[in-house]
Amino acid sequence: MTAPQWPAWLQAAGLLTASNLFMTFAWYAHLRDLNHKPWWYAAIFSWSIALFEYLLQVPGNRIGHTQLSLGQLKIMQEAITLCVFVPFAVLYMNEPLKLDYLWAALCMLGAVYFIFR
Repeated sequence: MTAPQWPAWLQAAGLLTASNLFMTFAWYAHLRDLNHKPWWYAAIFSWSIALFEYLLQVPGNRIGHTQLSLGQLKIMQEAITLCVFVPFAVLYMNEPLKLDYLWAALCMLGAVYFIFR
């Protein structure tokens, strides 16, 4: 019995979501955790995390591009970014949950609609 094959867009979305978790930590976690360290230390730390991001992002984009256009991949990535960033900002960085995130999400839904229609 073989495992069911997930559609390419779903495989891409899963890989890009995991990639985005690494990316968000690489870009922003040093602001909280390494603020007392020199900038170059934070850069090296972030680059080490970014490697794992690319190990997921590159295959995610390659798989996704078998069925999605470049524009669709980009907008899907931006929507995923917002879905990952908001919980990160609120739960990890202790930022307040703002209504602005809702407005940004509504704009992103518009972008998703227009690129995938």
